[in-house]
Amino acid sequence: MPILLYRVDDRLIHGQVVVGWGAQLQIDYIAVVDDELAASDWEQDLYRAGLPDTLEGRFLTVERAVEAIPIWQENPKERGIVLTRDIATVCQLAESGVLQGQEINIGGLHDAPGRRRILTYVFLGDDDRRELIRLGKTGVRVSARDVPNARAVELDQLLKS
Repeated sequence: MPILLYRVDDRLIHGQVVVGWGAQLQIDYIAVVDDELAASDWEQDLYRAGLPDTLEGRFLTVERAVEAIPIWQENPKERGIVLTRDIATVCQLAESGVLQGQEINIGGLHDAPGRRRILTYVFLGDDDRRELIRLGKTGVRVSARDVPNARAVELDQLLKS
């Protein structure tokens, strides 16, 4: 399974992803699935600036990611992380069928109007909860964990809080 982590993190590419997860998983690329970011070269350049020379940054629309993910999953020569900014985007991927049997990591959804704290790194609003329920119905496993060595918090625990 050359995609080693599917993660929802509203900060996208940042130190915790690059150093914490990337170094531990020994990845070759980070793929960001975000329709708006995929259309903005200058924003992509900003995110790439946070990557070491050894990591490739890829930026795709949801539609393009649905085509690319099965290819990446079967490629034994490259190891990567797929990031989305929000739960709705990863739901689109899951509902397309390309994430069947995978685990989704809720890694960082931060404070915003209408959200309340569930974990130190996860704040959810009513829409977020609905999207998590929708995601859970696709057959993927959903858990929250900010860093690799932290204890995973399962979906049912996130929704109870």
